[in-house]
Order: sequence, then structure tokens, then C-alpha cells
Amino acid sequence: MSTAKVAISIEKNLLSQLDRLVSSKVFPNRSKAIQEAVREKLSRINQSRLARECSKLNPNFEQAMAEEGLSAEVKQWPEY
Repeated sequence: MSTAKVAISIEKNLLSQLDRLVSSKVFPNRSKAIQEAVREKLSRINQSRLARECSKLNPNFEQAMAEEGLSAEVKQWPEY
């Protein structure tokens, strides 16, 4: 996977915590730690977006659609 170099500003407190994690070998370096933190945050944002969209669904309508689709397909299944 290709990477790009960026410059960031970070609070001194956070940088100290980050450096302690790197020193204790939780992460191999600052870059890997920050990459993992950003990846995790983006994943949480995407999951919450999915949850918000799912909450907009009407459970009764979705159930009816699922049952309708299944009953149509069952007729096409081979007999065993």
C-alpha cells in the first residue's frame, strides 16, 4: 500500500502519550500509531453512519420484503 508523508500539529500531551506507547513497543513508531488511530476512527465513523442509515428502515416493511422474496424463490428450489 502506498503512503504519503504529511505534517500534523498535535497537542504536547498527546505526543507524550504516543511516545510512551512507542517506547514501550506498543507501536513500532509514531507513524504506525497515528495510522492505526486514524484507521480506527474512520471505521467507527463508518459504522455509526451505517447504524444511522439502518435506523431509518421500517422493520415491518423490510420483513415483508424479505418474506415476499423468499416465498417466490422457494417455488424455484428443487425437491429433495
